[in-house]
Amino acid sequence: MRSGAKVAIVGGVFAVVAGGVGYGGYNLWTGVTGGETGTRSEAAPRTGPVTPDEVTTTAKDFLAAWAAGEPERAGQLTNDPVTAGTSVAAYREGGKVSKAVITPGTPVGAKVPFTVKATITYEDVSKDWSYASELTVVRGETTGRPLVKWQPSVLHPKLTAAGALRTGVAKTAEVKAVDHDGVELTAAKYPSLGPVLAELRRRYGARVDGTAGVETWIDSGSESLPDTPLLVLRKGKPGTLRTTIDAGVQAAAERAVKGFGQAAVAAVEPSTGAIRAVANNPATEFNTALQGQQAPGSTMKIVTAAMMMEHGVAGPDDKVACPSEVLSRGRTFHNLNDFSISGATLTDAFSRSCNTAFIKAIGPLADQKIADTALGTTARRWFGIGQEWNIGVGAWDGSVPESAGNETSASYIGQGRIAMSALNVASLSATAKNGGFLQPYLVAKELDDRDFAEAEPLPGEVARGLRRMMTAAATRSDGTATDAMSGVPSPKGAKTGSAEIDGQATSNSWFTGYSGDLAAAAVVQAGGHGGDAAGPVVARVLKAG
Repeated sequence: MRSGAKVAIVGGVFAVVAGGVGYGGYNLWTGVTGGETGTRSEAAPRTGPVTPDEVTTTAKDFLAAWAAGEPERAGQLTNDPVTAGTSVAAYREGGKVSKAVITPGTPVGAKVPFTVKATITYEDVSKDWSYASELTVVRGETTGRPLVKWQPSVLHPKLTAAGALRTGVAKTAEVKAVDHDGVELTAAKYPSLGPVLAELRRRYGARVDGTAGVETWIDSGSESLPDTPLLVLRKGKPGTLRTTIDAGVQAAAERAVKGFGQAAVAAVEPSTGAIRAVANNPATEFNTALQGQQAPGSTMKIVTAAMMMEHGVAGPDDKVACPSEVLSRGRTFHNLNDFSISGATLTDAFSRSCNTAFIKAIGPLADQKIADTALGTTARRWFGIGQEWNIGVGAWDGSVPESAGNETSASYIGQGRIAMSALNVASLSATAKNGGFLQPYLVAKELDDRDFAEAEPLPGEVARGLRRMMTAAATRSDGTATDAMSGVPSPKGAKTGSAEIDGQATSNSWFTGYSGDLAAAAVVQAGGHGGDAAGPVVARVLKAG
């Protein structure tokens, strides 16, 4: 909402009228806002929260100084005058901002929203640019004056301390990213792909046939972090970059995560390792689906079951104990709602997600003991977890670190120090479906001759056993994944998971599954049981495949 600020053009340049602010040849800051009278310094510094009048006046004064091109005065109106003044000057100079109108909105407590309508001019090309930001007014610790709390995001919401606004010839050629069938992928249509497309351009722009245009961007200040494009002043010639994304599956993934406050999903083609979708809500610079590092809960039982079969502890038809609770290495573990199963097989325990069966069956309570390092060895050897995944953009490789004591027991059900992303967990299902690990990838390895992670194929008996148990979880009347997978085409399989997080009242919801030649996994923060929140997300993605 506007607060009476207006800007008029006088003699071809901007002038300030009735509190409005703008870059230009006229500097009416002092006359309009009044500045400081000097009488405050003679009295004791004022204390207590800033008043509404102080918030309004301070915000207007700062925005006026910024817009009038007075970085030093703008800096003096903040609690970090040197940094702020330098940043305001760099904003105008580095960004080539020739004109700007900054309009304060209605304060909300000490926060003041505002809009910026600017003109960027570089050589012979100009373009309008607008966005919204906000500032916060605080009381100076020593002076007692109301001051703008300085942070780079005041100038632009995506600006960081290490970053800088830049306008000029783009660092890399423009890229037209397309899916595996040639459908164009844009951040506007697929918001979750925004940071992915930016990184693909940075990595591969020079490798495709294109030319650079003139742009405004936020320079990340780091070779390892992608820059953030903001405005295209003059387009270059884009080079075409083919990805493995499937536009239809991506669209379904984007819609599926929108139903939750914090959710991520990834989909992989088991027969090739091609990544078909990556979606997050909210869609931020940090891509949780690819880079998240979270305990995967009982989806880890896919690896644990493989380890049990590998070491001869139990197969799909073998009996396992499933009591309501079990004491292991000084810690008591429970099943959901303390359920128990009499005369259970490993398939029963898997399909109903019996925690105690997977802990009790593996030493030291069992006759056969398995080394504490066995789970990590199985994860790396057969599932590629912990190896270096070079998918084409930054991604977490998954981690099953060495453990001891009851932390090892917890790892069997996906707790402890195990850390996975949605892509890692989707790959678990893909490996079970395919019978062997194929590293997920987003662009062809031939594009830059990068190495792919490799793993040994699953032994036939283990692969068949995993698919049998995952099918049971997804189809039996008592399977924890059955409701979510209803309507998903066969052949199909799944595994639910709930991961307890310290300080979080409700567990994270995990779910992974496959249908035909598509596997997916999702995590919903504080979503509870895997089948209730993450399950419908995965099902929606699988149906789109």
